Amino acid sequence: MIDEHTNDDGTRSNSRLSRDYSNMEESVSVINNIISGSMMSDSTTEEKKERVTRNIEHLEVMLAKTDWKNEIMTSMHKAVTDGKAYVG
Repeated sequence: MIDEHTNDDGTRSNSRLSRDYSNMEESVSVINNIISGSMMSDSTTEEKKERVTRNIEHLEVMLAKTDWKNEIMTSMHKAVTDGKAYVG
């Protein structure tokens, strides 16, 4: 192991993969909750769209990584698609 987060071959450790996946699930929740109106209800549309955009960007960066194992990314891809539709 290079460090606690990276294997000798440069891939992320299992604990890092788990944490990254959990963070992605959090981004999915943020996007879905903003779209449904259950989050940031007192914020402007622009603020909501900025928050959704940041979370879409995070998901896209993480989805592009090639060292995922058997993680299911269906909800992440859907959140990106739904988020982009919301942002317009």
